[in-house]
Amino acid sequence: MEEGLLFVISGPSGAGKGTVCKRILEELDIDLSVSMTTRKPREGEVHGVSYYFVSQDEFRERIEADGFFEYAQVYDNFYGTPKQMVMEQLAKGRDVLLEIDTQGALNVKAAYPDGVAIFLLPPSLPELRRRLTGRGTETPEAVERRLSETRKEISCMKEYDYCVVNDDLEEAVDRVVSIIKAEHSRVSRGVQDLMKRYEEEV
Repeated sequence: MEEGLLFVISGPSGAGKGTVCKRILEELDIDLSVSMTTRKPREGEVHGVSYYFVSQDEFRERIEADGFFEYAQVYDNFYGTPKQMVMEQLAKGRDVLLEIDTQGALNVKAAYPDGVAIFLLPPSLPELRRRLTGRGTETPEAVERRLSETRKEISCMKEYDYCVVNDDLEEAVDRVVSIIKAEHSRVSRGVQDLMKRYEEEV
């Protein structure tokens, strides 16, 4: 059985990662990687769907057992990408989609070089400022901090395999779908098995 592929989508806050990933899940038969956290579930969140909610002790045990592609501590809580769950889906031939921040994406890429990293960009910094301000949840100071962080994240873009500008949502989704489909036709993936199959048919 051909192994599935891991696709990592990341980019600055406000670039539209969540919206693009939601559309990808609607258009393709692909699994979404569910993160693990030690924070308490919020209203409406479901264990195993929104996050895997675990205790601090269980999370630390997984760290000791090298059970994460990447993890981070945010204030008093931990967040991470469970390695075993992703690898099990890939082994079943399932593609897996992972939405994550830039630092986490680079850590995943280092731990699993076969993963395909896609950087999602807003069309411009002024447009990103407009999107962040339009949310109504950020103070002007917080917006400026996010824009400053965005400039740092963009400097990491050369570490990715692809870059997609989310100027038009439909076009951005189409581009990511095209990348996913094209990666399955990459000659370097499974070429030996393909050659063997055709040799046996001669």
